[in-house]
Amino acid sequence: MQYIKIVVEESEDVEGRTKMTDKVIENNQVTVMGEVVSNFSYSHEIYGEGFYMVDIKCTRLSDSFDIIPVMVSERLLDVTASYVGMLLCVNGQFRSYNRHEERKNRLVLSVFAREVKFIEEMEESSKTNQIYLDGYICKEPVYRKTPLGREIADVLLAVNRPYGKSDYIPCICWGRNARFAAGFEVGSHVQIWGRIQSREYVKKLSETEVEQRVAYEVSVSKIEFLES
Repeated sequence: MQYIKIVVEESEDVEGRTKMTDKVIENNQVTVMGEVVSNFSYSHEIYGEGFYMVDIKCTRLSDSFDIIPVMVSERLLDVTASYVGMLLCVNGQFRSYNRHEERKNRLVLSVFAREVKFIEEMEESSKTNQIYLDGYICKEPVYRKTPLGREIADVLLAVNRPYGKSDYIPCICWGRNARFAAGFEVGSHVQIWGRIQSREYVKKLSETEVEQRVAYEVSVSKIEFLES
């Protein structure tokens, strides 16, 4: 398979902090592969470097799909060009930040691209959407059963980032993993493997107004508890 590969390194910031250590990068690893389904939209700028959002359509084994938002530096790609319809593979991290709106903070999630490459075709065996996280339980897990009897546990994972920052990643566990995760205490150190999924829901804004929104979370396929 032929591809074009582009890599960007995170440079020192103005406070003279050094590049990320391999150890910190390894605790949050994402690979998403799929069709570009949007043009770039401006997000923000840090120390003169612009960052832009683009959506990638990742197909599931069931033939349904997830639309994953990806944050890309203008130093990685020409963000003025359109890549809609092209196939892109992104390696990076799943990051979060709090956006203040309607007198509340809303957790916003996206894949931060560290490496991108264009590919000519998707191989059936390709893992188009995979994530590994090493972090800490920061909220008591919520265990429940669906009306059809399926067991689910919602977990909020804090994953450390350099310079004292953390990303807060919502994860959903199923079946045996849900029962296992339900027993975790706040502060438990865990490792998670899975995929990023998008889920539409309706947000009630007032008695007469609702809004269609999309939530992003990690669907967990494997979870391990690490002894402290």
